[in-house]
Amino acid sequence: MKVLGIETSCDETGIAIYDDQQGLLAEALYSQIALHAEYGGVVPELASRDHVQRIIPLIDDVMKQANCQPEDIDGIAYTSGPGLMGALMVGAAVGRSLAWTWKCPSIGVHHMEGHLLAPMLEENTPEFPFLALLVSGGHTLLVDVTGIGQYTIIGESLDDAVGEAFDKTAKMLGLGYPGGPIISELALTGKTDRYKFPRPMVNRPGLDMSFSGLKTFVLNTWSESDKSEQTKADIAYAFQEAVVDTLAIKCKRALKETSHQRLVIAGGVSANKRLRSRLTELTKTLSLEVFYPKQQFCTDNGAMIAYAGLQRLSAGEQDGDGFFTTPRWPLGDLNKPGLSK
Repeated sequence: MKVLGIETSCDETGIAIYDDQQGLLAEALYSQIALHAEYGGVVPELASRDHVQRIIPLIDDVMKQANCQPEDIDGIAYTSGPGLMGALMVGAAVGRSLAWTWKCPSIGVHHMEGHLLAPMLEENTPEFPFLALLVSGGHTLLVDVTGIGQYTIIGESLDDAVGEAFDKTAKMLGLGYPGGPIISELALTGKTDRYKFPRPMVNRPGLDMSFSGLKTFVLNTWSESDKSEQTKADIAYAFQEAVVDTLAIKCKRALKETSHQRLVIAGGVSANKRLRSRLTELTKTLSLEVFYPKQQFCTDNGAMIAYAGLQRLSAGEQDGDGFFTTPRWPLGDLNKPGLSK
């Protein structure tokens, strides 16, 4: 089965074709970072318009890469939520229209399920069950995963997501967008002993997290500082260490509670080298396995949507007569209107 995947949830247009026998056949990605950088964040209207311009040429490109004709495509998967409503509508409308035209089934895919399954695109794939840490610009989730579609959220951020906290911290320090890669790079030159930032909620029971207070701590520290470039680096280091330690502590606690032997890290922030290093150390100490997607599949991409869609279509799921998009869609509730079996 060959599935065309379409990802347009936010500021990246991702297209891919995944085959259940041959794996990933082709992919293409257009990032809107340069478009939104001057505004310090994503502008929804601009994002939607750019998806409209890019999506068809990218689909044509991927079809040519894979040497596929419309009749070769057995199904189409598109991101139906969560995300920016206008951006989601672009991918859903195009995906559903192609499915009608090409006379093949289509399926709306949960964006975070795509991220969760992204490590399945690698040669060394995790077996079920496992604990997943999903960290992105809009989500920070600890998920007990027992199979495809069997996801129980056991911990989450009560306010800012990790990626959002990185972006806001970068903005406070007068740095660029997106904040994650910039903070990570700047932290390499930060002094390790100058600042010690709090690790939010680690002394409380449970697996929930909070990062808004850490962001406020950064603001207060910066406001009282000498505003030098070295201070920026020192704050970046202290902030990143606080985030990474908090996530590691919560992962360790969750692994103990679930007794899982495998940890999966996915989402845009999973590309952070310090986070990967820290969690690799943790799992090695616990004699557990850890899995990450390739750097190219950490951020939004069409390959993860094609793969997740293939799993859904193979199980007999597909869209009804219309299509469904929503900016808010809990991962723990994958049943949605318009889905038929």
